[in-house]
Amino acid sequence: MKVQPHDFKKLKISIISPEMSGAGVVRSFLLAQALKMLNYQVEILGFLVEGKNIYVTPAFDVSIFSVAVDDNYQNFISASPKILEKVDGDIIYAVKPRSSSFGISLIKKVMSRRPLVLDIDDWELSWQGGDDWKYSPNPKQLAKDILKKDGVLRNPDYRFYLKLMEKLVSYSDAVTVNTKFIQNRFGGVYLPNGKDTTLFDPSKYNPEMSRSRYHLSEYKILMFPGAPRPYKGVEDVLMALDLIDQSDFKLVIVGGSPYDNYDDILMETWGRWIIKLPNFPAEKMPEIVAAAHVIVVPQRDHPATRAQFPLKLTDGMSMAKPVLASRVGDIPEILGDTGYLVEPNSPEQIADTLQLIFQDLHVANDRGLQARKRCVELYSIEAMANVLSNVIDQVM
Repeated sequence: MKVQPHDFKKLKISIISPEMSGAGVVRSFLLAQALKMLNYQVEILGFLVEGKNIYVTPAFDVSIFSVAVDDNYQNFISASPKILEKVDGDIIYAVKPRSSSFGISLIKKVMSRRPLVLDIDDWELSWQGGDDWKYSPNPKQLAKDILKKDGVLRNPDYRFYLKLMEKLVSYSDAVTVNTKFIQNRFGGVYLPNGKDTTLFDPSKYNPEMSRSRYHLSEYKILMFPGAPRPYKGVEDVLMALDLIDQSDFKLVIVGGSPYDNYDDILMETWGRWIIKLPNFPAEKMPEIVAAAHVIVVPQRDHPATRAQFPLKLTDGMSMAKPVLASRVGDIPEILGDTGYLVEPNSPEQIADTLQLIFQDLHVANDRGLQARKRCVELYSIEAMANVLSNVIDQVM
């Protein structure tokens, strides 16, 4: 589909991101890139934890404004006015239904009477108890939660506030969502994650040269380009490698976890299978992905994964790589018949499928080429822009 830029008016859109130092900022960048393709002015505003850098540097030019906060956003109340003062877009676009994005955006909407769009790319409560969680403190616990320096109610994105923000979703003028699970829960316009398929273009890279540059030439490379978490199934791949038990198989983890010591836990048990690469700027990632033989997205069946669109899928699809993924959430629909699907929590199926792929890598690579075509058509930045064009028309 051809993108039609909106030349008749140079509207400005202010994207409010709840975090700059975590992976959540990636969705903000994708939205910004798609909106810029429509010829809108775009700015991204949000909070950056003191001592940390922006999680990833975008591969395009965009105005970014951040306000420093401590680890638990303890200074959120004093820092928020700095964000509110800077927001001057014709449309406010909040990313995630959090107090630190949607909450601030609701205040700005009331103050400025400007339309507000909310983007929901995760079910924020899915890994925090979901619908079953209830806040029922006794008076002593309530006092601690409010008054102690690390009291949970002093964190604006604590689950109590997340539940409140979910109840206010209807106060936005439009909602965009990136998975069918979230659409079923909150409504809204389906806007799956797009990939810059001009940047992620396999014709620009030589896989053998990439493997050589990163000292991977002697291995069969399975790649996980992201932050491992227990529910993302990396352990299932490593257990599959235990079953295959061939020393030339390696799992390359790119970036690792910025949240905790989970990487170290994986290394302690499965270090012989793992090669760790650091975080890279967005413009370097295509060269990194080019080094892979297979991209693995082994999501476990968990409320969090059912609600997610794993960006690793389109990393692999756009670069025409065979993608091995689990049948969780939207993954089967995203891949169609262009990838290799296994049941979640199944190291045995992963092992069997990996051996099948490497028995005839030519056939697997042909499937990767089909995945590239599917990605360009359905999951590109251009595809996002076409959907967003209608959303912006609606709210204006």
